[in-house]
Amino acid sequence: MKVREGDFLETLDGLIFDVKGLVHPPDKTIGFIRYFPDEKGERKRNGKSYSKIYSLFERYKFLKEHSPKYLVFDKIFDEWLCEVPNNYIKIHYDPIKRLNELFCSENLDKLELSALEMAKIIKEEANIPWSSIGVSGSILVGLHTPKSDIDLIFYGSKNCRKVYSALKTLLSEKRSLLKTYDLKGLKNLFDFRSKDTLMSFEDFARVESRKLLQGKFMQTDYYIRFVKDWNEIEERYGDVRYKNVGYGKIEAMVVDDSESIFTPCTYKIENVKVVEGPKFKPIKEVASFRGRFCEQARNGEKIIVQGKIERVIKRDGTIYYRILVGNKPTDYIIPKIIS
Repeated sequence: MKVREGDFLETLDGLIFDVKGLVHPPDKTIGFIRYFPDEKGERKRNGKSYSKIYSLFERYKFLKEHSPKYLVFDKIFDEWLCEVPNNYIKIHYDPIKRLNELFCSENLDKLELSALEMAKIIKEEANIPWSSIGVSGSILVGLHTPKSDIDLIFYGSKNCRKVYSALKTLLSEKRSLLKTYDLKGLKNLFDFRSKDTLMSFEDFARVESRKLLQGKFMQTDYYIRFVKDWNEIEERYGDVRYKNVGYGKIEAMVVDDSESIFTPCTYKIENVKVVEGPKFKPIKEVASFRGRFCEQARNGEKIIVQGKIERVIKRDGTIYYRILVGNKPTDYIIPKIIS
C-alpha cells in the first residue's frame, strides 16, 4: 500500500490516523492518532460519535493509555513513533479520490462546496491538473463540522511551485475570496497553536503574517499543504539513519529555502553558532514534519532554532547533523530579522 503525508488511515479498532512524512517501514505506516470513537464526541458519522485529539502530547498520551500497541521505538529514526501495522488498516483515505468524489457529488454541504470552489479557483489560476489536487483533514474522513477548516493538498514540485505563485497573485487581489490572516485571525491562530508550540505573539505574528499557505477563504480558515509526488520521493526506509544526540539551540543563516514550502520541510543553513546544547559539526539543515513550520524563514535571514539535534547517516557513509523541530512545545524557528 502506497501512503504519504496527508492521507488518513482507519484501523480495525476504529481509530483514525493522519499519515506523517514520506518514508515508512515496509510493514507499518507512521501517523498520528486524530479521531477516535467516543459516545460523548461532538463529531458524527454514520450514526457514530467521534472526538478529535489536537496536541501532539495528547495524541501520544491517548495511545499510551488506550492503544500502546501503536507506539513503536523506531531504530531508523531513533524515536518513539506512532506506527500503524499495515494489516491493522481497514480503510485508506486518499485526498485525491475524496476531492474527485466532491466534484462528482450533487449533495454537498456548505464546507464541502467551499473546499471544491477554493480548489477550482487555485487550479485555474495555477493551470495544473485535477489529478494533482486533494482534500485532507476532517473533510477527507467525513468528520467535519461547520466550523472546520479547509485542508487542501497539492502534489508534485512543479505543480506546487505553480500554486505558490498563483497564491501570490490571488492574495494580492482586493476582490479575491482568499485572504491572509488579519490581526484577529493571527491572534486566534496563536491561541490555538501556543498550546503546542511556545512562542511570543510578537514573534508569531511577524512570521505568520507573511505566509501564503494559510488564511481565510471567504469566512473559513484554510491550510494548504505541498507534498512531493511519488516519483520525487527518492529516500527509502533505511537509506538514511537518524541518531538523537541531544537537544539544543543554534543561530544560523538560511542559505536555501527552496524546500520550505513542502511537508516535510527543510532549510539549508550556514554560519551556525551553537548557543545551547552539544556542539556537533557540521549542522547543515533544519527540518520539520509539521506544516506549521513551513514558510518560517527565507534566504538570507538569520534564525534562532531550538529542537532535537540528530546525526544523519547516509548509506554512502556521509554524516552530518540537523535540528529537527516540532516534537516538543519548546521547539521553534524564529527569524531574528524579517527580510
